[in-house]
Amino acid sequence: MRRLRDLLTTRGRAFVAAGVTLVLCGVGLGFTDLTRIGVLLVALPLLSGMLMRRHDLRFSLERTAVPGRVQVDEKALVTLAIENAGAATSPLLMAEEQLDYALGDRPRFVVPRMRRGDRQEVHYTVRSHVRGRHRLGPLGVRLRDPFGLSTRVAAISGSSDVLVLPRILPLGGGRPAGSGVGAEGAIPHMVALHGEDDVSIRAYRDGDDLRRIHWPATAKTGDLMVRQEDRPARRRAVVVLDSRARGHHGSGTSSSFEWAVTACASVAVHLLAQAYAVHLVCDETAEDGRAASAMEVDPLLDVLAVAQPGRDDLFADVLQAAHPVTASGGLVLAVVTDLDEELARRVASLRQPGGTALAIVLDPDGFGATRRRHAHGSGELPCVPILQGAGWGVAVVGSGDDLATVWTALSGTGSRVVA
Repeated sequence: MRRLRDLLTTRGRAFVAAGVTLVLCGVGLGFTDLTRIGVLLVALPLLSGMLMRRHDLRFSLERTAVPGRVQVDEKALVTLAIENAGAATSPLLMAEEQLDYALGDRPRFVVPRMRRGDRQEVHYTVRSHVRGRHRLGPLGVRLRDPFGLSTRVAAISGSSDVLVLPRILPLGGGRPAGSGVGAEGAIPHMVALHGEDDVSIRAYRDGDDLRRIHWPATAKTGDLMVRQEDRPARRRAVVVLDSRARGHHGSGTSSSFEWAVTACASVAVHLLAQAYAVHLVCDETAEDGRAASAMEVDPLLDVLAVAQPGRDDLFADVLQAAHPVTASGGLVLAVVTDLDEELARRVASLRQPGGTALAIVLDPDGFGATRRRHAHGSGELPCVPILQGAGWGVAVVGSGDDLATVWTALSGTGSRVVA
């Protein structure tokens, strides 16, 4: 009975109900013609439904999204290539693509009749204002008889996704005043000044340029030796993201967590463009060990695209993963929510003596329904004096603050260090 109810449309069910009523009235009152009309009204939807089940709705589907990685509010063109894999010509179909709600309205279109092996391409665009990995598909098709009495719905299996990256905001051409100390601090400047001291010597290999022969080493060893210039070390920057769900407020794109993700993505891209080796330390990279390695822009943005608020206890693992990376010096940027005294001191310990450390502290009262009570940079949050006392440059922000302005003001504090 349930399958029959799903097969018939509202019109078809009305026909059946009317037909049953006429049959009962015709039999009860003795009107044969009335009974025949009732039987016809019942038979039409049922016969139509049986004929609908005979159609072979076998299709193969290929779905591609170009580009497969887009930023927030950018469009991606999705191409559906539908091929009739059945033995007979397919009927005229109405199709509807299933999409995640963030990608907008579900596209609807008509799939024309196709012979066996025929192929039809359909194009539509998607755009999301929410970052993340969003699903495309499956494709649902609906077949309806000419009288609208019955319908058949099927799904063409297969789905793909489109990755929506966090928004990247321009931060200008400036950078923190200090590059820090350690293995990757001021080395690039030393390479340019010392030249020969930054060149290693190795044995000659076939194909080496003869102009690279190092004659003093050749005379000393008796074998041809050539200069091998070492690749200059890069400055290091460590970006730490506080993902504690309890510390973040607001919802949707206006939440403090989205502001934090945008800040981390924008600063990381800004530093990568200035030849920094950037380490991203968050719940995701601390768990799989990628925090220990410098990341290029694409994998870094992929991680931030799917980052989500996590358990409070995971932030301890994030700080633990950050310590070995920051131990060698370099720039440290922490985007955190309001910290208690213990966490504030653990974050403060990431900065090495003489190094540059910057903190963007998200004011809990600056996001969500409540109005902001703390003035920008006022230091009223308990963690602010702890970080400042450890030599950190600190900016307290709310949802209305412009990231580029915050970065310009914050990076100018980089020279304020405490040994």
